[in-house]
Amino acid sequence: MRIAPWHVSCEVVVMARAIWKGSIAFGLVNIPVALTSAESRPDIQLHMVDSQNHARIRYEKVNAETGEEVPWDRMVKAYEHDDGKFILLSKEELDSVQPELTKTIEISEFVELSEIDPILFDKPYYLEPEKRGRKAYALLREALRKTGKAGISRVVIRTREYLCAMFVRDDVLVLMLLRFPQEVKKISTLELPDSDGKEWLPVKKEMDLAVRLIGDMTEKWKPGEIHDEYRTSLMAYIENKISKGDAVDDVKDSSGSEESDDGGNVVDLAAYLEKSVKKVAEKKPAKKQQPAKKNATKKSAKKKAGSRRTA
Repeated sequence: MRIAPWHVSCEVVVMARAIWKGSIAFGLVNIPVALTSAESRPDIQLHMVDSQNHARIRYEKVNAETGEEVPWDRMVKAYEHDDGKFILLSKEELDSVQPELTKTIEISEFVELSEIDPILFDKPYYLEPEKRGRKAYALLREALRKTGKAGISRVVIRTREYLCAMFVRDDVLVLMLLRFPQEVKKISTLELPDSDGKEWLPVKKEMDLAVRLIGDMTEKWKPGEIHDEYRTSLMAYIENKISKGDAVDDVKDSSGSEESDDGGNVVDLAAYLEKSVKKVAEKKPAKKQQPAKKNATKKSAKKKAGSRRTA
């Protein structure tokens, strides 16, 4: 069973490797954070090998016309603008149009989390505060929790810019990469039964039975009890073959990267927040004062006249 992407598990991942370290820009408040993937996919790595000597299959880049292997220094990216006609793009040209590499997640606005269509949710990341940013991190987290809002921003990951939403799950700030609306296919391209077409409308008995069946099958959502049964079965089968001595030489691969730590000074969050609130207020147009209502003026005049008579 596939878990919906907006149900983010908040299990602590041991030795989670940060993708990058940067900061959240919340008004004039700057919060140093580390970005780590919220996904944990223990996929079983299967390789293509030659059945005769168990050597890995190597994929070659060959010219489609000559069949000759093309060396890396001759490979360039290109856009096919017409059948068989390409526009060649060098690395320098591609770099010139890429978004500016930045390690700042600048929140541009806040929206109701419930207003974001779940179909736009793409990939979740965790935001972990650096030691000097824990207080500011906790402040933003609790403010988002109290308001039920999500911070909308853009972030550059591996040279590509993404639209994202920042919200709270348990005690962690989640940065959810969002699909741009243009990336979602329009349902108008599908052949669907019309919701108000008489030929598709169910009769009362059918609807009653369907609703009853849904009610009978309704359970409390327990994502922790859902597992990838295929992976479990496949891994058990593989381990059984290993125990029987069917294993052959394998190829191991390892990679890693170093992380750095830095320090900082304690800041006055209230002062920065006050300045931020003032800055936002200055950008908003001033509200026009509503003219006093005539009825209210008449009532006030009557009241004054009555008080004079009493005196």
